[in-house]
Amino acid sequence: MTWIAAVAGLRERREFGVLATVATVRGHAPRDAGAKLVVGRTETWGSIGGGNVEAVVIDRAREMIAASGSEPELVDFALNDKVTGPHGVQCCGGTVSVLLEPLPTVRAVAIFGVGHVGLELARVLARQDLDLHLVDSRSEMLTEERLSVLADAVARVRAHHTPLLPEEVLEGLPPGAHVLIMTHDHAEDAALCDAALRTTHLGSIGLIGSSAKWARFRRRLASEGGHDEEVIDRIKTPIGLPDVTGKDPATIAVSVAADLLRTFEAETD
Repeated sequence: MTWIAAVAGLRERREFGVLATVATVRGHAPRDAGAKLVVGRTETWGSIGGGNVEAVVIDRAREMIAASGSEPELVDFALNDKVTGPHGVQCCGGTVSVLLEPLPTVRAVAIFGVGHVGLELARVLARQDLDLHLVDSRSEMLTEERLSVLADAVARVRAHHTPLLPEEVLEGLPPGAHVLIMTHDHAEDAALCDAALRTTHLGSIGLIGSSAKWARFRRRLASEGGHDEEVIDRIKTPIGLPDVTGKDPATIAVSVAADLLRTFEAETD
């Protein structure tokens, strides 16, 4: 398996990893600059030359994985018989620097409702490195032609057509996924709010709409849904930056995206 395929596999499985690259070589060394090794929690792919260098790099990479480290590191090695490493001696005669780059799991965002605002929001969020789930009960909202505006997306975009129960998608979202509810139907929104509150592995939950809409929803979530006030408070509404008051879809989308990015930053503080 190539290192590119290994990185793609870690992302697909939503597993943290580290990419190790031989950055510089002086003198003799087992591998040339550019050689790569991908380290996962239990497996490795590729090689940077074996021996003490590779074993030390794997040990350090797994320490980074365990700590969910996000900063890259540069590790230097002297390959001579005067230096004994924790995994033995390598006396090739040169020096090697290895760059360790964390490969964290990417964030996931699910937009329920891909109407005017939802599509504009998808266009903004598609420029971020994340898994973007687009969910709609209307098939015409998810046609290849309509979603062609996302063709150059950095994000990995997944469309979900759910004609009957869009809330079923919630259970299949990855842990920590952020949910934005903005469908064309208030009844659908209400059902999604109720289901999202019962789905404990989600990240933030946002609902678009007016204060009057939320007042009705809040009463129903308490009386009919049986949710405690503390649980209901998991839902943020209105979404977006309060100082951005424009009502056209593109303006709302930028505001909501900026608010969500601020939520991302708060997670890493």
